Amino acid sequence: MSLHPNRFEDFFQNQGYVALKNHLYNYIVRRQAILSSVQIGNSATLETGSGMSPIVAPAENVVYCDISFFALKILKKAHNKGLFVVADSTYLPFREDTFDNIICSEVLEHIEDDRKAVAEIARTLRPAGSVVVTFPHRQLYFSCDDRFVHHLRRYELNEMKVILEDSGFTIMKVDKALGLLEKIIMIPTTFLAMVFQFTKPAQRNVRTGITSSPVFISFFRSLNRFLALLARLDAAITPLRYATVILMKAEKR
Repeated sequence: MSLHPNRFEDFFQNQGYVALKNHLYNYIVRRQAILSSVQIGNSATLETGSGMSPIVAPAENVVYCDISFFALKILKKAHNKGLFVVADSTYLPFREDTFDNIICSEVLEHIEDDRKAVAEIARTLRPAGSVVVTFPHRQLYFSCDDRFVHHLRRYELNEMKVILEDSGFTIMKVDKALGLLEKIIMIPTTFLAMVFQFTKPAQRNVRTGITSSPVFISFFRSLNRFLALLARLDAAITPLRYATVILMKAEKR
């Protein structure tokens, strides 16, 4: 059982998870897909729900926002560029029309009032500003890996379109971020995560030490680079209706 309402609060306090998270193949593929869809440059950018593994590279014009103090503490220690704000995505502490770009990746499925979070994105985004959202697709795919990370839901494509349009957005792009391979890999990975006790953040036993060792991390990085190549190929050939993670870009009207 999770120790915190925010499932990732458990993970952020686990040394093994912190050591491995940024090397995960699905994070690598998702990050590349998002960055190819938005031009950050010097524009004011918010990444809401950034966790300790943001999509946007550290820069002075970037604000990282997350409900987890531990996540932002790890992130600030690693990069120390940009602004770091602990806040709930449904109550963003920013003025209206503040940002040119907002990134919201794998966040909305964790939020009870997801429409309120999207409304906050719309409020803080400037007119003609863009938001890029990624989300787990198809409720049919909801399974143990979703429950493990406390997903409240998976979305149907038209459902997310309606949520964004109701908040004043025009859909500009819909694309596949991950295909069916994601589900095939993540279900057994969930069981491995339980074996390595990512559900017990305070415990630091031999198994957690192994996941933090340089040799294991090197192997893990190489394995995930290979899996990232397979995941990109899988996403390319998987029909949109079967994709497990969807990327959607929208512009504020």
